[in-house]
Amino acid sequence: MDSLFHEAAKTEVYKPIPPIIESGKTPQDAPSDAIILFNGKNLDAWYGDDSTKAPDWDVANGILTVNKKNGGLMTKQKFIDYQLHLEYRIPLNIAGEGQMRGNSGIWLARTNADKFGFDEGYTLQILDSYNSTTYVNGQAGALYKQSIPLANACKKPGEWQYYDVIWKAPRFNENGSLKSPGFVTLFHNGVLVLNNVEVKGKTLWIGEPYYEAHGELPMKLEMHRDPSEPISYRNIWLRKL
Repeated sequence: MDSLFHEAAKTEVYKPIPPIIESGKTPQDAPSDAIILFNGKNLDAWYGDDSTKAPDWDVANGILTVNKKNGGLMTKQKFIDYQLHLEYRIPLNIAGEGQMRGNSGIWLARTNADKFGFDEGYTLQILDSYNSTTYVNGQAGALYKQSIPLANACKKPGEWQYYDVIWKAPRFNENGSLKSPGFVTLFHNGVLVLNNVEVKGKTLWIGEPYYEAHGELPMKLEMHRDPSEPISYRNIWLRKL
């Protein structure tokens, strides 16, 4: 028996010891090592559309609401790989059809703006897809224009919903060529809708995806120029991986 324990010990590893963190009381609560991006009180973690602009969305009663007179929100910090939790609410009185119903999005990494002024990067779509149809690679839970969600897990307008994201950023060689693509996993309201999906490049509105070399980048919340009522956010936190 001693010889069995000796053989078993050969494959036992004791270092490195994983860091101890304190998890939240619920799956939505931020763990102790999380970066709090929105704490319900202020926008200290954010710029406006770029680092020259102040953030100008509405904060009230612990809720962050898109201000459609202004642009999006971009994080002051830059990231590579991370775990992200975010909660959002489509307005109860939402109107319009398809892409005009509560359109927003998470730029997992915002690279730059194109010649038309549109953001570029890698986008997870936020949209009202509850009893509402649009192109399926642009509905809620899609990696925009690239990957269709495995399921439609949307709740009714007026109800809080949440995304839990695992983002692995692409890597590039010294000459700028792609070393390894990005990958994204998304749970929508606890349902797996993107399962370690390979990112083909920038999630473009027009054209085919492609990669351009980059390093750490900010995350961004989109202000979409549709006429519907603005959506709201709360409880946004991130863990570097």
